[in-house]
Amino acid sequence: MENNVSMPRIGDKAPEFTAVTTQGQINFPADYTGSWVILFSHPADFTPVCTSEFMTFAKLEKDFSDLDCKLVGLSVDGLYSHIAWLRNIKEKIDFKGMKDMEVKFPLIEDITMEVAKKYGMIMEGESNTKAVRAVFVIDPKGIIRAVIYYPLSTGRNFDELLRLIQALKAADEFGVATPADWRPGDEVIVPPAGSCGVAKDRVDGKEDGVKCYDWYFCTKQIDKDTVEKNIKKK
Repeated sequence: MENNVSMPRIGDKAPEFTAVTTQGQINFPADYTGSWVILFSHPADFTPVCTSEFMTFAKLEKDFSDLDCKLVGLSVDGLYSHIAWLRNIKEKIDFKGMKDMEVKFPLIEDITMEVAKKYGMIMEGESNTKAVRAVFVIDPKGIIRAVIYYPLSTGRNFDELLRLIQALKAADEFGVATPADWRPGDEVIVPPAGSCGVAKDRVDGKEDGVKCYDWYFCTKQIDKDTVEKNIKKK
């Protein structure tokens, strides 16, 4: 009989759990109400790809914090394994200019795989004893806004994770969408016009600040300083 695992989807309320972490017990997502969160899983402690990722998360933690986004990690290893591994990273690993990296965000102990199963992080096609590299972006109301999965062999793209938080926050703040490869300062996509008259004015170039490529594809410019001022932690 197949073991069908329910996987939380975009728009769902983030599944609740209480867990022990390297920073003490947490109640998720209640403890993070009012902030954005990246909840991410890794396959195992003392493994090279995961080590490179944790060092990069530690290096970029302030960049995420500036966007009012907190980090929470998880693997199915135990607490003492987590603590020993993070100490080993700080004391011994020097990779790509990253040295003496201290991981200050919580790393969840999930020996029973209870949390990993709630979030669909165990994929038997990859492994039935390790979590894949899952990323859940959760907004200040505890709603899942983005989900990314990577296989065990592939490290994550951290520029994209930062860009994703920026794009989600800009979309909420300005009521827009963001095109492919968008970065703060690039044109944003404006919602469809509410009436035929407004749509015609847009296409004819009569709506101030809006550029239309056709009736369904219109953009406007929001300068980088304005975007960053509005999406950074108040």
